[in-house]
Amino acid sequence: MPVARPSHKLNLMLGGIFLLDPDGGLTEMAETAFAAEVDLQELLARHPGLLPGDQIDPESPRRWLLVAREVSVPDDTGSRWALDHLFLDQDGVPTLVEVKRGGDSRIRREVVGQLLDYAAHSVLYWTEETIRTRFEERCRRGGLDPEEALVQFLGGDVPAGDFWQRVKTNLQAGKIRLIFVADTIPSELRRIVEFLNQQMDPAEVLAVEIRQYAGGALNLKTLVPRVMGQTSEALVRKTGGGRTIRQWDEPSFFAELTARRGEAEAEVARQILHWAKQKGCRIWWGRGVQSGSFLVMVDHAGEQFWTIAVWTYGTVEIQFVYMRRRRPFDADAKRRELRDRLNAVPGISIPEEGIERRPNVPLQGLTAPGALERFLGSLDWVVDEIRLDPVST
Repeated sequence: MPVARPSHKLNLMLGGIFLLDPDGGLTEMAETAFAAEVDLQELLARHPGLLPGDQIDPESPRRWLLVAREVSVPDDTGSRWALDHLFLDQDGVPTLVEVKRGGDSRIRREVVGQLLDYAAHSVLYWTEETIRTRFEERCRRGGLDPEEALVQFLGGDVPAGDFWQRVKTNLQAGKIRLIFVADTIPSELRRIVEFLNQQMDPAEVLAVEIRQYAGGALNLKTLVPRVMGQTSEALVRKTGGGRTIRQWDEPSFFAELTARRGEAEAEVARQILHWAKQKGCRIWWGRGVQSGSFLVMVDHAGEQFWTIAVWTYGTVEIQFVYMRRRRPFDADAKRRELRDRLNAVPGISIPEEGIERRPNVPLQGLTAPGALERFLGSLDWVVDEIRLDPVST
């Protein structure tokens, strides 16, 4: 879809939208309806940012992971409905989205009952595994690796296993988000949404109006999304007064780890960090609202190799899922050899399928006599194997 070029400024003015050219000329953008409901649906699937996360939660803007379109919602008799879009935000909150055009008469009342039906039955019949399966299927159809897509979305804030556990917890608690999307939100729907959003807890109910404007010789198009239905009381109650993304560093990480897990486990993490620095590895500190992490990376032949991540809740995450993307650990046999070396450390037991995932090793287990030395010996082997390989792919 054509969009405004960077050389233009966008001005929102009473009665319309105008693009300001560098030479001072104005191009008037006239509001235009979407040709079909499916056009808006497809735009939303390709560009989830059209759900303005900064308006939904200004303190911690919501980001969206598309699970799938046309998601089946069952009732007692089987699969009865199809939800337009299912998203997850970065806290694992299922977000059910139903799209209608403003001219559709059903948007005033019928769509409310429809989405409430979806909500009531989804928390009853969906499981974390249901949602995870649909996400993985959607990724594979699009030629994406589900693990990589998820990690890219999370950005190191939380491990994938914990993320799916959050999805499960939210479903069980009925903590979901319902969003009506249309190019025009009627006043009747807005009042209903405000009422529901005040009354429903922990569920959140919102409307997002996405207006489309077009104009100029190039037929430029501009989309302007706006959240409706929020009240200040509901916003504070459902965001817990706001969350702030935190950039972790060495002092804050170890203060948090010590407070949560004790000095013995913190000392194990310090030894791992010391080992990584001695080996010349690069350390990347995570950004998480609640949990801190540091990732140990090896730079070689113009590539970066993820090896382990250490978390403030007391685990070391082995990054097999990333290792398989680079030589020499793209070979299953090489990853199995690493798994065997790690499993030789007392207290570590990584299953066969772990070489495709990110299995966790508890820091507590590495406090046993000799365990940490053997664990670091395995990591020595990993770093040496990477640096001995002449080519990375």
